[in-house]
Amino acid sequence: MKFWRLLLAWLVLLLGSGAAQAQLAGMEIHVPAALEAETLSPAAGSTVTLAITMRPEAGWHGYWSNPGDAGEGLSLEWSLPEGASVGTPRFPVPETLVISGFMNYVFKDPHAILIDLKLPRGLSAGTRLPVSVEAYWLACTDRVCVPQQDRLTLDLAIGDGAVTAANRKRFDAWRAALPVPLDQQGRFAVNGKRVSLAIPYPASAPLSAPYFFPAASGVIDHMAAQEVRRSGDWLVVSTQLAPSGQSSAPSRIEGLLRIGEDEGLLVTVVPGDVPKGGALVGGDGDAQSNNTPPLLWLLLGALAGGILLNVMPCVFPILGLKALALAKGGGDERKARKDALAYAAGVVLSCLALGAIMLLLRAGGEEVGWAFQLQEPGFVLFLFLVMVGVTANLLGWFSLSGFGAGDALTRQAGVAGSFWTGVLAALVATPCTGPFMAAALGAALLLPAAEALALFAMLGVGIALPFLAIAFVPALRSLLPRPGLWLQTFRKAMAVPMGLTALALLWLLWRQAGMWGLSIGVGAALIMLLLLWERRKFPPRWASFSLTIVIAALSVFVLARDGLPDETVDQRQVQSILPSEAFSETRLAALRAEGRPVFVYFTADWCVTCKVNEAAVLEREETARLFERKGIAILRGDFTRRSPEIARFLSAQGAAGVPLYLYYPKGAESRQLPQILTGAILSDAIDS
Repeated sequence: MKFWRLLLAWLVLLLGSGAAQAQLAGMEIHVPAALEAETLSPAAGSTVTLAITMRPEAGWHGYWSNPGDAGEGLSLEWSLPEGASVGTPRFPVPETLVISGFMNYVFKDPHAILIDLKLPRGLSAGTRLPVSVEAYWLACTDRVCVPQQDRLTLDLAIGDGAVTAANRKRFDAWRAALPVPLDQQGRFAVNGKRVSLAIPYPASAPLSAPYFFPAASGVIDHMAAQEVRRSGDWLVVSTQLAPSGQSSAPSRIEGLLRIGEDEGLLVTVVPGDVPKGGALVGGDGDAQSNNTPPLLWLLLGALAGGILLNVMPCVFPILGLKALALAKGGGDERKARKDALAYAAGVVLSCLALGAIMLLLRAGGEEVGWAFQLQEPGFVLFLFLVMVGVTANLLGWFSLSGFGAGDALTRQAGVAGSFWTGVLAALVATPCTGPFMAAALGAALLLPAAEALALFAMLGVGIALPFLAIAFVPALRSLLPRPGLWLQTFRKAMAVPMGLTALALLWLLWRQAGMWGLSIGVGAALIMLLLLWERRKFPPRWASFSLTIVIAALSVFVLARDGLPDETVDQRQVQSILPSEAFSETRLAALRAEGRPVFVYFTADWCVTCKVNEAAVLEREETARLFERKGIAILRGDFTRRSPEIARFLSAQGAAGVPLYLYYPKGAESRQLPQILTGAILSDAIDS
């Protein structure tokens, strides 16, 4: 029966395109399919993700679940072990393709359709679980279609559920290509033959080539033009109802909203009021209005966020070091300007480098966010050793004259030193996320590469701006104190925050890699300090060379992932006043389905802003009592180490990193709280 349905669809498309004869003989496969599992040894009672991979030949395409005006979607008939069940197939974002007046929703490139397989409990280890599926689909060019059919098989066996690194990377990349379910309902209104759909979408969020794909045929005219408007925090799509659709307006419309290349949101809209007016959005996603372009506001947000980072506790030690260098420079205006420009270059280039690496990793399928480097124990160890060395230098335990850039962190040593001071400032600023930064960095994950890099560069300009102002505005520079004996006291005082930063990094190393990581960190620091102490007995060049070799060898050893094990400290060992569950989108959906209000917060051990908010607001008895009194469930997302699920969720919320605080009232849309929390802000969000 499936075959005849496919054959009928093929004939319809063939006649509609005026075209050619299909090569039915031999059932040649032009869109080959394969069945894969994330693990071949799943645990009993677990859910394993399956993937049906499709690789269209050049010039051929397959179809989305709703194929559009012609074609046929994928049909599956499963043969499963007793007690097992499969979920609904999940498709990536399709393309539009018009052939002879018919709108088609297609895939031209290799893609994967994901299905969850739920296994029964109580199976003993080694139990074989044969899985097979009869798959039927249609492969087409712009002139001919050929029905496809294949039996896809897998042989699973009950085991420990281990997933290889290669499989994890591939499946995470496929998951990242899936549209994200929007947790808020939209609204739609019908006026004659036209329908307008209002979908919640932040005004500051980037948008490119928006298009609404209806989940089912017979509701919206596939070929009708779609007009898209931005009205505040709503995206309004206006189009035509299906010409031979239902006699009355539907009770709900489901579909996929494309918001960028290979990016989309799964949305549901119900009858309701639709916002009027707003700026038209063209095919490239840019607002067609005379208003200030959204990119300019994002750039200004990145600039303001960078400026505010200068007063965050993670950047304060570097501020002190730079102030010390400027004060020692006296009144030499030319030298001050050169140093400020070098410092700014170090900051901006470092922010650009971090941003470019993050974008390249994401393009390669890695789910990472801002401050991703601090999720790697190797980088944390390197930064810890740098902070230990600088602290010891500030205390006067050794001199780095002759070691180049290192001494310039605390002494006026020319433009090279100022440049490396800027690099250090950018590295230690990444754990902090302040006001104005969230929208800008979140947008950077979705914008084209050039615009995204412009945002990272503007963040660096914001960090460097205070020192540029001091260097280029004589009135500000005259306010700096004159050099004197106080500099020695100030220099040693700056060792305190720098030493505390080193201790915080050592604690983070323990949190990420356990006691073995802590031991490596302490041992490496002692070896480095011993070499620096003994440096005075050796020629400067030999001592500098030996120190460089030690640090490089340690860094390579750790970054190779052979030195530090992946054994994050169990979060259940951490005492918390606020009772919470580990975050997952499944658990969030279940709690909301139960009708419970939910507070979700995302944190990381390397995030200074997160820890300040937790100490000042969240981890307090009165907060725990407030949540208990209101019956609010709490979900905690720990982003200390990489988590593709958390990274995807943050991206969907327009956030590039942590902290992120969301409150879901009972039966209402989510509310995003500011990144700098106070008790009053939290209470107002919950009580309003």
